[in-house]
Amino acid sequence: MDALEHLRRLCLALPEVTERLSHGEPTWFVRGKKTFVTFADHHHDDRRAFWCAAGPDVQQTLTAQAPENYFRPPYVGHRGWLGVYLDVEVDWDVIADLVEDAYRVIAPTTLVAQLDHSSCRPD
Repeated sequence: MDALEHLRRLCLALPEVTERLSHGEPTWFVRGKKTFVTFADHHHDDRRAFWCAAGPDVQQTLTAQAPENYFRPPYVGHRGWLGVYLDVEVDWDVIADLVEDAYRVIAPTTLVAQLDHSSCRPD
C-alpha cells in the first residue's frame, strides 16, 4: 500500500475525522476544524513525510534519538509538532501510534473517551 493511502486509512479510522487539502497537501481534521496530521510530499524539501501534533517533549526526544526518521517541521515545529519521514523504511505500528497520539493531543475529551471505548485502528 502506498504511504499516503496507509496514512489516510489510519487517520480516517479515528472518530469524526475528515480529510481535505490544506496548503496543497492532504490534511486530516478533527470535526472538520482542527488539524492533527498533514501529509508533506516534497512540501519544503526533497523528502516525503507527514507532520503531526505531538505531546510535550516527543519532538525533541524522537528527533534526537532517530534523526533519520524524525524532524522538526517548518511552521508548526515551534509548537512541538513532529515530522516523520516516509521515504525511509517505516514501522507502520509506530506510525499508527503517532497518528493516534496526535489525535489525542488535538481532539476534545469526548472524542478521546470515544476512542478509548472502541477499537478504531484498522487491521
